[in-house]
Amino acid sequence: MAGIHITDIEAAINWWRERSPSPDGITACPEVRALAEVYALMVYHHESECDDTSMPTASRTAWLAWYATTPDAPCIAICSTSQGDDVCKGCGRSFDEVQNWTVMTPAEKRVTWRRITMDGTAWRFNRYAERAHEAVKPAADWPTEPLPGAGPGAA
Repeated sequence: MAGIHITDIEAAINWWRERSPSPDGITACPEVRALAEVYALMVYHHESECDDTSMPTASRTAWLAWYATTPDAPCIAICSTSQGDDVCKGCGRSFDEVQNWTVMTPAEKRVTWRRITMDGTAWRFNRYAERAHEAVKPAADWPTEPLPGAGPGAA
């Protein structure tokens, strides 16, 4: 079981509040209400994590929509696990986490993200922080016409 940390629930609530603001200042969108129910139960029971597999469907769906907007892998293209390190100096993931990243669940990935962020010693957080902050050019900004000299028949 991978636990979703309460700060991820908070982040998802805030993302949904920004995405679907209250029309009257009182009513929250269904996604916020679903996540707020999980958040309230976590606070009431003094829990810092909730089980991703037992979340109500609406809450899990809302959380996954927020999750889809977060960076997938912490990789900054400096992988020391390929050189034999047990923990990557670049991103902070263990060798097993690097190897199994593509089959990990979203909740398992968030557990890893939280651990490496709280640790903060990986190069992505200091020496090479600019690599972690480089924005990927949005698809809407990509050229729709082929570049001169590109494509079939280009020399």
